[in-house]
Amino acid sequence: MALPAYATPGERIAYYALRLFVGLVLLFLISPILAIMPLSFNSESFFTYPMPGFSLKWYIGDEGFFTNGRWTGALYLSVIVAVSTTALASVLGTLAALGLARANLPGRAAIMAVLISPMIVPVIISAIGLFFFYASPWVGLNGTIPGIILAHTALATPFVVITVTATLMSFDRTLMRAGASCGAPPHTVFFKVVMPLILPGVISGGLFAFVTSFDEVIVILFIGGPEQRTLPRQMFAGIREQISPTITAAATVLILFSTALLITVELLRRRAERLRGIRN
Repeated sequence: MALPAYATPGERIAYYALRLFVGLVLLFLISPILAIMPLSFNSESFFTYPMPGFSLKWYIGDEGFFTNGRWTGALYLSVIVAVSTTALASVLGTLAALGLARANLPGRAAIMAVLISPMIVPVIISAIGLFFFYASPWVGLNGTIPGIILAHTALATPFVVITVTATLMSFDRTLMRAGASCGAPPHTVFFKVVMPLILPGVISGGLFAFVTSFDEVIVILFIGGPEQRTLPRQMFAGIREQISPTITAAATVLILFSTALLITVELLRRRAERLRGIRN
């Protein structure tokens, strides 16, 4: 927001000083990223500045991120788990948000607190609880991909619930009554009227769910078997067992991917505002 023309000199100084302070804080926060990304193009097998040379071998070489079987297998598994988690969390979270949006729902606050509890409880507590639950003889999901997907779904669903609930707060319910008055059945009203308007919130929640699953490392350490090595687990193991610049290449790819998702979420937010008439 720009300063008005009638701003006093003191207000202008405070305005630009605040912008400078915010910029310095942002630079401090992203400085580790700015240090890691150039190292992924290092020509040597050690971390040093200045770099002796420029190379893409940590991306496409024998030990490269996109060519080594350990890293490509971990990436493939992470994508499979994250996509499955996103689909389940989007459906469950949207249904839960639609139910919570009802004004006459008894115990609404308590239900909401239970649904978002995975965001509040420390992940290590959730991981320990899932480990003992999955280890039960009548469950037996430890070390299985379905078990990992269900665990990630429990962690990711609250993000969908929150984003869709926020979208429904500004939803005009007279549109549903108008559709019903025209003779449309409930499912037609939902898919033709409700869903297009809340779709940006559903997609935003789905993106958050994807990132939550894709970056999760603590739960997979507890419930994943030796062959279930997702990308974060592979990076964690690489740091413990053998530090390799391939980790910096993997981190760079994740940073670029996360940045693209954040830009997508921002574009969806602006589209949702236009649909609700907040912006011209």
